[in-house]
Formats: sequence, C-alpha cells, structure tokens
Amino acid sequence: MKTCGCVPCPLLTSRCGANEQDSLCSFVCSNKMPEGPELHLASLFVNKMCAGVVFTGPVRKSEVSKSPDVPFTCDAYCITAASRGKEVKLTLTPMKSDGAKRGGKAGQADQPMDVVFRFGMSGFFRFTTEDELPKHAHLRFYSTEKPCRVLSFVDTRRFGSWQPDGTWQAGRGPCIMFEYKSFRENVVSHLSDRAFDRPICEVLLNQKFFNGIGNYLRAEILFRLNIPPFVPARTVLEGLESEDLSDRRVKNEITDAKTSDQAKKKVVKEEVGDLLRLCHTVPLEVVNLGGKGYDPEKADYSDFEAWLQCYYVDGMKSIRDHNGRTMWFKGDPGPMAPKDSKSPKAKKRAKKKDDHDYTDKKVARSRSESTVKNKVVKKETVTKPLKKEEDANVEEARSKRKTEKSCKVNTHPHERGSTARRGKSSSAESTAGSQWRSSRVTRANSK
Repeated sequence: MKTCGCVPCPLLTSRCGANEQDSLCSFVCSNKMPEGPELHLASLFVNKMCAGVVFTGPVRKSEVSKSPDVPFTCDAYCITAASRGKEVKLTLTPMKSDGAKRGGKAGQADQPMDVVFRFGMSGFFRFTTEDELPKHAHLRFYSTEKPCRVLSFVDTRRFGSWQPDGTWQAGRGPCIMFEYKSFRENVVSHLSDRAFDRPICEVLLNQKFFNGIGNYLRAEILFRLNIPPFVPARTVLEGLESEDLSDRRVKNEITDAKTSDQAKKKVVKEEVGDLLRLCHTVPLEVVNLGGKGYDPEKADYSDFEAWLQCYYVDGMKSIRDHNGRTMWFKGDPGPMAPKDSKSPKAKKRAKKKDDHDYTDKKVARSRSESTVKNKVVKKETVTKPLKKEEDANVEEARSKRKTEKSCKVNTHPHERGSTARRGKSSSAESTAGSQWRSSRVTRANSK
C-alpha cells in the first residue's frame, strides 16, 4: 500500500486504505467540523512529515478556491505548525544561504510568514508526490526534492479557509487543551454574560469561551457528567472557580491531613461535576488515541469507536438544538429543549435494525394495515347476511319455477311459450322480481 501521508485522524474522511463505507467515519465526516483534537493532530502531522524537508518556489492556490492568494515565494524555506483550539498556523521560514542578501531577488520573501487555517467541515493536510496530488488540494507547498513532494491543504467542501500573514482569531477564547488555566478564568469571569442564558449544549459550541469544543466532544462531556443538554448553562457552571480544585487539593493534601470526611466528600463531588475540567481532559484523551496510530499506512479507528460512549452510539437519543446541530444524549433533554425537534439520524439508525424501528412511518403503516383488516372484517360481516338472503331468494325462485312447470299442462300454448321465454331471463332479474312472478302464477291459476 502506498503511503499517502494524510493525517491519521479518526474524525476526518476515510483514507489510507480505511473502509470508506464505515458508518461512523462517513457520518462524522459529512455532518461535523473537525474539532480541537483533530486540528492538533494535523499540526503534529505537518511537523513530522515536513521535518528536514526544504520547500521552494511560490505557494500555489487552486483555480476554484475563493480564499486569498499567499504572496510568498522563496528558493528555500521550511514549514512548521502549531494549533490553538480550532485553528492551525503554518509558519513559512526562509532558509538563508551563506552570503545571501535579504531581498536579493525581486519578490523573494526574507521574513517568515504565518498562514492561519480553519478547517471548516472537511479540511485536512496531505503530503504526497506531485503525481498523487489529491483532487481537492486547494493550497500547495512544493519541495525541492526529485521527484517533488507536495504538502497540500485538502478541502472537499471548500468551507475551510486560510489567512496569509494571519494571527489567531481575536474572537476565540484560550485553547481548552493547552491554555487550560486561561480557559477556566475566561469562562468563570464571564458567567454574567448573556451567552450563558442559553442551554449548556449550545454554549459549549461558543468558541469565544470553549475554543476547540465541537459536536462530538460536547456530547461526550455532558454524558459523563450526566448533565441534561438543555439546561441553562449558568446553573451548571456557577459555583466553579477559576482555579481547578484538583490542583488545590493536591497542594493542600499534606498540610491538611485532618480534613473531615464531610469536607472530603464535598471536594470529591465538586471534582466529579467540574465540567470545565472535562472540557480539558476529554479532548486530550482523543489526542492520545490519535498518537497510537500515527503511521498513515496503519490508520485504525477502532480505538476511537470504542472510546465513544454517547455520540452516535446505539441506545442514545438525538435531537436538533436551536442552531440546527444534532445533540446526542441519554435520558431527559432538559427544560430548554426545542419543541417538536426531531433528528434525521434516528430514522437512519433505525433502518439498520428492524427490531428497534419505531419511526412514525412504521406506526402509520401498522395503523393503515389494521384499518384495512377492520374494513375487511366489517365487509365480511355485512356480506354474509346478504349472501344468506340471496340464497333464500334463489331457493324461493326455484320453488316458484317448479310451481309454474306444474301449471304448464293446464295453460294455453301461447302462455307456455311466454313462460319459457321468461325462464331464460337472468338470475338477477328472477331474484329481484320474485314478487312479480308470484303474482303471475296466481293469475295463471285463476285462469
């Protein structure tokens, strides 16, 4: 198998020989944005693959991309990467040779340039030969090697973006993974903000406070704490302090050896319910999972699938939040859940197992079937008496015909002919006119 050089991330599109039909990967890559752990893994990937590689020439953009050009060209430069929340920054650093003068050639870069990427819904990096360049490689960095290799930013849906000479986006808060202390302080000091009037599941996607949290992380974090997703965020976060209680407890563990059992229980309870700590530790768990399978030829998502406890897991519920994002949870959604909100995923998942298919479609179908059955039964009950009545009329008609036959001997030949013609009439006519025939018989007898 060829090494494509793509980041072995369990939540991006299936690559490197992975099964593209995998339901989890295909669902995730088509319904969510890469989150903090995925962007950090992407930065690790760039640093690993580009270590010692010299790049050259201009940075090239695809013709279809609407993102800005990167005005950087250099005979020799190197690339390094860093991540912060949901952003990745590539630093292009010129490599000056002996005796080279700054700005010796027109248009040549003599200073490093930062290019900040946001991945959108499907962005990722790949490092391939020029012949194996992906179809949707929208920004490309070429090496000096022969054959040439290319670091490319691939984005099938083109929702991702980059900014040359960029900086970390000002509206984003500190990184949940690598700026934990600043992250806690930023949230706790702004609990009076109107943003925290919203449900906790929606606030967790607010990158001003939770830079790096996305759809699957919020589901896993709230599930572990048994917090209904649609409760006011402020009620969940109030009482938490800017300093992590676990750090304080470790510092005071030796000096405060005589702490009462009641106080210890209170500390443990606060630790278990510390949502801000899980916003830090849960993403790091995903990063550690990604680190185990960093060889692109051996990409394996089974560890990540086993790690998931709530997101897209059988038995969990899902509804759309007020922003249209699907929220996975267990139990009661909470008092702020949108009314009449339904998830499109429920029907998809139900189709896989007919035993658990309780969709409206099946209920309607069962109701229609029962209605048809009731109509058939009703029709039968109505038809049976009619059939008996019809049989009785036929029997009566037969007896009348016998009577008429016995009377033919005493009737006029003309009347016998007319009686024979009447005998050839349809059974329906004889049934409908039984009274009329009886009157004819009476008149014949009287003659």
